[in-house]
Amino acid sequence: MNGKDYYIPAAAMAVSLAFKLPALRHNWRDPLLRSVVALLTLAGAVFTFAAPPTIAAVNRWSGVVNVSAPLVYCLITAFSASCLVLMVNWRGGPAERTQGISRRWIQGYSVVVIALVVLFALGEAPQERLRDFDTYYANTPYIGHMIALYLLAHLVAAVVMVVLCWRWSLQVRGWLRVGLVIIVIGYVFNLAYDATKMTAVVARWTGHDLDGLSTYAAPPLASLGALISAMGFVVPLVCQRLSDHWQIWATYRRLGPLWHEVQISAPSGTPSVQMAWWSAAELRVIQRESDIHDGFLHLGPYFDKGLRDGAYDSAVAEGADEETARAVAEAAMVAAAVRARSADPDGRIIGEDEETFLDTADGPRDLLRISHALRHSPVVQAVRREVGV
Repeated sequence: MNGKDYYIPAAAMAVSLAFKLPALRHNWRDPLLRSVVALLTLAGAVFTFAAPPTIAAVNRWSGVVNVSAPLVYCLITAFSASCLVLMVNWRGGPAERTQGISRRWIQGYSVVVIALVVLFALGEAPQERLRDFDTYYANTPYIGHMIALYLLAHLVAAVVMVVLCWRWSLQVRGWLRVGLVIIVIGYVFNLAYDATKMTAVVARWTGHDLDGLSTYAAPPLASLGALISAMGFVVPLVCQRLSDHWQIWATYRRLGPLWHEVQISAPSGTPSVQMAWWSAAELRVIQRESDIHDGFLHLGPYFDKGLRDGAYDSAVAEGADEETARAVAEAAMVAAAVRARSADPDGRIIGEDEETFLDTADGPRDLLRISHALRHSPVVQAVRREVGV
């Protein structure tokens, strides 16, 4: 892999981080958001400092041969800890328990980072190695221990992530489950990275040469694993947001028949609320529901409770359940009231009985059922024919 293969993923992480920073500024106390930002920052740093051109530059600027090795190992170790902390905060639970587990992971991996620095300081690595440091110094006192320690720490994090994500994926559904499965796949590549690195290092310990596994096979596995894992963290958030947005627009469209039906009930001269094309879908739904309820108020004097009861009985007789029958009855009463209101353009008719109101205890769900019944219920169509709608 050349520098471009490292810098492109680093740039992708930087772009993702740029989108998250404004949210962090406004809600910096959110542990989940802080964990996401830490993960993206460390992932970008790992790719940036693991690139051979950066390794050479850091060694040259620092004046210490191979100082990039412990730097990259420490970043990888910190990234492993950030993944575990993010998973703990993502899954949630009691605040004290979540904070306690996160703190223990951070403390444990902080000890590993300190040990990596100490082992490098104790060892000697005079020959600069940009791509095969792991295998070249595998048998060097202290340096070899540093290499083994960072690989072990990375392996532990990968195994824990696979186990946690897989178990959690069996307990949830939807986009969260998809994201967890993607994370598992990404960490399988990380496990493959650990396996190739360890195989090459152990081969050196036993006097064999499998350096190609570490130099050429492991880096692409690590890059692919990190990108797939990052996608796993992002997919549930993005796709759930898109799914919610789609559901909101679907609600807006499904309220259309009822909204159009009650428009006639608005008094003449009532200004129509026109929303800008860029208005949020949530605001459009709220406005449409408000218009419908205003229409119900204007239709109130024309609602016929007896007609509603009859339509309810007809719907039940046709096999409708309680909720559907109630929505059909309300829709039939609305259709008849619209006809009565049209026949009284000056609004002179005042109901002799007490004013009747629609039962919409379930809020938007009832409005959706009524809207659907207006267009599809045979009972409502029969009422339309009877009253001449």
